[in-house]
Amino acid sequence: MKIPEPKRLPSGSYHIRLRLGDETIYITRPTARECRTEAQLVKAEHRAQKRTIAPAQDRTLGELMQAYLDKHETVLSPSTVRGWTSYREHRFTAYQQTAVKDITDWQAVINAEAAEVSPKTVKCAWGFLAKAMRSEGLTVPSVRLPQVPVKEIPFLQPDEIKPFLAAIEGNIAERAALLELHGLRRSEVLGLDWKDVDLKKDLLHIRGATVQNKDGAFVKKETNKNKSSTRTIPIMIPRLHDLLSIEPNKKGPVVTIAANTMLRNIKDVCSAAGLTQVGNHGLRHSFASLGYHLGISERQLMQLGGWSDYMTMHKIYVRVAASDEKAAQNKIAEFFKNGDKNGDENRKAAK
Repeated sequence: MKIPEPKRLPSGSYHIRLRLGDETIYITRPTARECRTEAQLVKAEHRAQKRTIAPAQDRTLGELMQAYLDKHETVLSPSTVRGWTSYREHRFTAYQQTAVKDITDWQAVINAEAAEVSPKTVKCAWGFLAKAMRSEGLTVPSVRLPQVPVKEIPFLQPDEIKPFLAAIEGNIAERAALLELHGLRRSEVLGLDWKDVDLKKDLLHIRGATVQNKDGAFVKKETNKNKSSTRTIPIMIPRLHDLLSIEPNKKGPVVTIAANTMLRNIKDVCSAAGLTQVGNHGLRHSFASLGYHLGISERQLMQLGGWSDYMTMHKIYVRVAASDEKAAQNKIAEFFKNGDKNGDENRKAAK
């Protein structure tokens, strides 16, 4: 068996994945020559039946992460592989060639990352590394992660939605925007196929999604983000029904524009119309907020939007519209100004 050519990582190191019988060996070295030499040595030891599997703690941090990726790549979503591959190549670079057993100050590892990237990236990268450790039977060290600030995603207020519908009309991103105002994720919009559109019953069958793989290409996967995401929803915006009805070629993807084009056009339309500037996910937030404004039950919103758990939908997506919040404030102000008129009237009626 030939030695595979070393692959250069963004960190500058070189990596070889060597398969020897039932064992997979991951080799990372500073140079291609060192990497190739080590691979040849490992192969020679294997042939001489002298090689034993190294304990997990003897592996470098980079080898540990790569091993986890190689084990699970075929069963993970392409977008997950893309994210974890980025962590493997770009995170913890100062420690990637250090054996796990030689790292004595894990908080220093976290601190080094926190000085370079956002708290959310540190948290996600550490989560991936922790999974790799558990997979090899290692104890995950106790560390303090930086606090992740809550990111407020802009969304359209209920009174902005109709002006937005008028402003987006005729735009190449209109079809995508109307689907997102039905609660679809960007990946679900890109993954929606004409075979999943039932215009006779005005239904959309949300089956599968289109996401980016580790090479940046968009690929279709047959499953959604979670079990609840696979759903059937009614077409609620008349204009969407009209747009879908006049499409002459009802084959393949319903939305064919690029994801970046979709995002750019939606933002430009909002800006030109003087509306809150939202993106793709902001329209999904707008859908949830509108449902809350109209008094739709949270259970129904979960089913329409494909959220898997109540707390995620309630905390992140269902944000009280500013007009509703103002109305609540006015009620409290009215109480302090004029007293509890309704309460007084009810008490009089009771007498």
